Amino acid sequence: MTLHTVNKSPFETNSLETCLRLVRSGHNVLLFEDGVYGASKGTRFENMLTEAMQNCKVYILLPDFEARGMQTDSLISGIETVDYTGFVDLVTASERVQSWL
Repeated sequence: MTLHTVNKSPFETNSLETCLRLVRSGHNVLLFEDGVYGASKGTRFENMLTEAMQNCKVYILLPDFEARGMQTDSLISGIETVDYTGFVDLVTASERVQSWL
C-alpha cells in the first residue's frame, strides 16, 4: 500500500489534483500543513475528494487543520482525522510514501 502525502495548499499548487488523479484503489491520502485547506466543504476540491474516497481513504492531520482556524464541522464528509501518532502509524503501515510537492 502507498501513502500519498500532500502538504501544499491546493489553491496555490496542483499537487492535490495530481495526487487524486494518480492514486490507486486501496491507497491512503494524507493532507497536512497547508494541504488541509483542500478538505473544507464547499471548495472546488470537494467533488474530487468525495470521488477519490470511493477507492481510497483520505485523512487530515487534525492539529494542522485546527491550527489554521478550521473547525471539524467544515470537513468534507468521509475524511478521517489523525493526530501525530496516527500520522506515524499511517507511515509505518505503508510500503511506500509518495510526497506530492
